[in-house]
Amino acid sequence: MKIALVQMNSIDDKAANLAAAEALVERAVAEEAPDWVCLPECFDFLGGTREAKRAAAEPVPGGPAYTMCQELARRHGMFLHAGSILERIEGETRIHNTTVVFDRLGHEVARYRKIHMFDITTPDGTEYRESASFKPGDAIVTYDCDGVTVGCSICYDIRFPYLFQALAEKGAQMIALPAAFTLQTGKDHWEVLCRARAIETEAYFCAAAQTGSFSVGNETRMTYGHSLVADPWGHVVAKASDGVGIVATRLDPAYVKKVRAMIPVAQHRVELSPKTDEAPTEHATSKGADAEAEVSV
Repeated sequence: MKIALVQMNSIDDKAANLAAAEALVERAVAEEAPDWVCLPECFDFLGGTREAKRAAAEPVPGGPAYTMCQELARRHGMFLHAGSILERIEGETRIHNTTVVFDRLGHEVARYRKIHMFDITTPDGTEYRESASFKPGDAIVTYDCDGVTVGCSICYDIRFPYLFQALAEKGAQMIALPAAFTLQTGKDHWEVLCRARAIETEAYFCAAAQTGSFSVGNETRMTYGHSLVADPWGHVVAKASDGVGIVATRLDPAYVKKVRAMIPVAQHRVELSPKTDEAPTEHATSKGADAEAEVSV
């Protein structure tokens, strides 16, 4: 299975972003002939004011970003995991941050709305309050891509392992993470988190990112980029350089099965009961029990 990740520098100009996304997808098709392509988070509009975001949001289905991605998938006979777009919600002041996925015929096969909102203050004091503009989703979403089960997530979701365990339990062999990671957090956490999620789920982890600067009012913010693919063992098998572009590689579904057979963590999962004040038993604290634990994986 050949895949390609698109790395963009989206700004608060929807028409320019859509033109850039289309050109990069066309380049990926021409150079790599992928079966599956992933765009980054908010590829259609990044930055701007709350009012500008609401104005740029579109109905799903039917908006220009949705229609463009649907047509690209149909034209090239590939799966297109359309990063995320700003989705209008009728009767709401907030919008959704929404992934839509199209199959080789241009049919919508999945729709995922970002669950976890990025409400933080970065080390340099910059505040992000995603929940002020975006309404979170509440559904765990997977879909079939030519026999490979793909799990959906978006950016800040990466910090919540239980979501990825839930995707693995639903059969995900590959997980997509469109992102717009900040430069401040990305330089320390991005690759570590991507590899951790791959190792935990024993799945391919495919993260398409925004790179470079964008504006929020009079403020300039930076995204980290470094789109990457980590395999089920946690090795980074493909990684984008700095700047706008694409990165491609091949995935082997059989390798997912091999890793899961070597270390069957899904079978070893234990449901823990609430902690009590009871003293440990003699067996649990014995030297023999400790010695046995030391040789476990």
